[in-house]
Amino acid sequence: MTEPMADQLRRELACESLLECFHGLGDLDTQCFRVLVDAGDPLTVDEVAAAVDRERSTAYRSIQRLRTAGFVQQEQINYDDGGYYHVYSPTDPSAAAADMQRLLNDWYVKMGRLIQQFEDKYESDDVTPPPEG
Repeated sequence: MTEPMADQLRRELACESLLECFHGLGDLDTQCFRVLVDAGDPLTVDEVAAAVDRERSTAYRSIQRLRTAGFVQQEQINYDDGGYYHVYSPTDPSAAAADMQRLLNDWYVKMGRLIQQFEDKYESDDVTPPPEG
């Protein structure tokens, strides 16, 4: 069940809560994101997995969710003798913030339309009070 908006407005939120609010990302995703931010340099999946004390495949799935949400970028590093590996780093905060602002604006427009539909549907000129008694 979705948390009511009134409840969300009453509770204290941290900026990391945006990962959950906008993209449904969980605690592990937030941990992986924090590891990448704190590292300063791009990290491999193995390095992230070690930092969050999880299996490589679990860390990989979390990083992929962060990539899909636009919070992490991937870079391919090529070996001189062939082959490659990937490293991951946080997306530019301004770009991520702009994307969240766009999503919020889209949501606001959609909610405005739904509120107008509600008003149009339930508004009537001859509202009669319920019978007493």
